[in-house]
Amino acid sequence: MSRRFNTAGPCRPDLHYMLPAAERLPEAPALVEQASYFVVHAPRQTGKTTTLRALAEELTASGRHAALHFSCETGETAGDDYAAAQRAILDTIRKRAEQALPAELRPPASDTGLLVAALSAWAEACPRPLALFFDEIDALRGQGLLSVLRQLRSGFPERPDHFSGSPTRSTAR
Repeated sequence: MSRRFNTAGPCRPDLHYMLPAAERLPEAPALVEQASYFVVHAPRQTGKTTTLRALAEELTASGRHAALHFSCETGETAGDDYAAAQRAILDTIRKRAEQALPAELRPPASDTGLLVAALSAWAEACPRPLALFFDEIDALRGQGLLSVLRQLRSGFPERPDHFSGSPTRSTAR
């Protein structure tokens, strides 16, 4: 199959013409090394998801991090039900980790529905520092969004050994 231009979703280098993702956020690897949080904010269809996916793959392949990109869109329907929003995000993280990470880097089985507890357990069990890319976090709303953001903030001082370094990305709408 020949490559083509794509504006319908994340690009794949084997199917689509695209700039190398690493060139789009050249400062990102240094921010991840510093265990910093950062936000990527840009208009729709500009390559944010493609870039963050590629960055996660490159960071994991380097052997220095366990990096995972995932979408928070599944938590959108939870609205103010912050427990449901957290469970939806944790389910998405687990499913995406099964697809994208080797078994030794995946989150441990957990019955907790609290995002902070699950991410802390993963950071402590993982042999590498975590770098999590929360895509479409602005899809969350109300108490669900506040709960997730407050938990990320409360875990911030514990990173990288006891919590994740967690870049996020939002879309200008």
